[in-house]
Amino acid sequence: MLVQLSIRDFAIVDSLELVFSPGFTALTGETGAGKSILIDALALALGERADAEQVRAGGERADVTAEFAVDALEDVQRWLAEQAFEGDPGRLLLRRVVDRGGRSRAFINGRAAMLNQVREIGDRLVDIHGQHAHQSLLHPAMQRQVLDAHAGLAALAREVAEAYRSWQHLARARIEHETNAAVRNTEREQLTWQVDELAKLALAPGEWESVQAEHSRLAHAASLVEGVQGALDALSESDAAVLGGLSGALSRLRPLVAYDAALADVLAMLESAEAQAGEAVHALRHYAGRVELDPRRLRGVEQRLESIHGTARKYRVKPEALPEQLADLRSRLQVLEIASDLQALAKEEQTALARYQDRARKLGTDRRKAAARLSKEVSAAMKELAMTGGRFEIALRALPEASAAGNEEVEFLVAANAGAEPRPLAKVVSGGELSRISLAIQVITSKAAAVPTLIFDEVDAGIGGAVAEVVGRKLRALGGGRQVLCVTHLPQVAAQAAQQWSVEKAFEGGSVKSLVHPLDGPTRIEEIARMLGGVEVTATTRRHAAEMLGLR
Repeated sequence: MLVQLSIRDFAIVDSLELVFSPGFTALTGETGAGKSILIDALALALGERADAEQVRAGGERADVTAEFAVDALEDVQRWLAEQAFEGDPGRLLLRRVVDRGGRSRAFINGRAAMLNQVREIGDRLVDIHGQHAHQSLLHPAMQRQVLDAHAGLAALAREVAEAYRSWQHLARARIEHETNAAVRNTEREQLTWQVDELAKLALAPGEWESVQAEHSRLAHAASLVEGVQGALDALSESDAAVLGGLSGALSRLRPLVAYDAALADVLAMLESAEAQAGEAVHALRHYAGRVELDPRRLRGVEQRLESIHGTARKYRVKPEALPEQLADLRSRLQVLEIASDLQALAKEEQTALARYQDRARKLGTDRRKAAARLSKEVSAAMKELAMTGGRFEIALRALPEASAAGNEEVEFLVAANAGAEPRPLAKVVSGGELSRISLAIQVITSKAAAVPTLIFDEVDAGIGGAVAEVVGRKLRALGGGRQVLCVTHLPQVAAQAAQQWSVEKAFEGGSVKSLVHPLDGPTRIEEIARMLGGVEVTATTRRHAAEMLGLR
């Protein structure tokens, strides 16, 4: 459940620290005091869209942190472990920061997170019913979502939508293939010829560099042989060879070191020079033994170079890129060959269609069962909400064509009076009746929800009197097993709450602030009396308020 909400510089809130309790809590106060702003702040922490206007005037950034107790929520703890967002045992922190430019950052247990991750975990924690929920219920798509969510069919509905998209993708591919078969065949023939040509060239990775090096060596073989032999003559094989001269110089200096040690360094340098010259002679002789004049091999290497050069020019790539070009062409050819198999495409399409039909039939069957149950439950709730004789039905009508939402459309029907024929929700109810039916649907569907915290933001608009008292009792009953927060203007609803907070607007230092006060005893009686009596609170309204609180 929600344990604490910290708000900084959000809308007209400069700083608030709210600690929440289990059960049913009512948030009351004058219109415009900021009651719904608290819900908006929580929604921001849960991943709702951020806006620069959410930053309080004069503030640098809006900062909202929501703390939840999750020790009893195994699926939440499992998700946190899978996503590497573990925090303190049994606790979860969701934080959202929005700067003046409208840019936002999100955090889960202190770690940076993506918004879709925040929304995913938020959906497991809180279910918010907004004050305009009754208007969204007029749309068929929302009616379908409400039924699927209540029946636990959301996952199956996603399977149906995915199966539909897969089937449609394959159907488009088949049609496209049939339409462009001639063009595809021409392209495939050209690619086949190009792949064969490059495969015959068989240029291996790195071969271009090695062929160039070999050509350079073969083309200059005569110069290499002549130069190496000349170097050998100068070093060791001529009468004035370097090695002989070094040897003579060393034989003259060695006896002299005994007379003057200063010659030792010179002697060491000459001995080193003699050794290195000897190694050079050895290396040159080895090299001379490998270098040979091979005109036939030279012609072969030149032809290879010309073939590689010509092919590279033809394909407008560098010679060393030809192996990669071959791999690309083979890949494209493989795609075309797969796509060109009309029979295989048709088979895949039929398989995808069969899967869609199987999932859609299952969804339709489960929807019909759930629609019958939900219809009875809402009809019973309508009677409790002073709509005696009214009847609620959910119609499932077959669609002329399959869709991503299944094979049927979902429509909420209502008969406001006994004996009347049920008609679409948008056509037969007044604003007050629509609010009551919407509230009945929300309370009933919330009972089946898995989330631990339910929030109702002025969803009781348009009702009053005894009906409001029934609504309050329903929310109180719902709070027996869940944490329920309700923003309300109705004293009959607020009086049923286990806890009540008063939200008021204050002017301090030339700016507007929103303040929240927990109510208890006399202060709660005074707030209920205000809600009953308006501007002037009398002793009579206070007694009435005390009676309402005593009847809980």
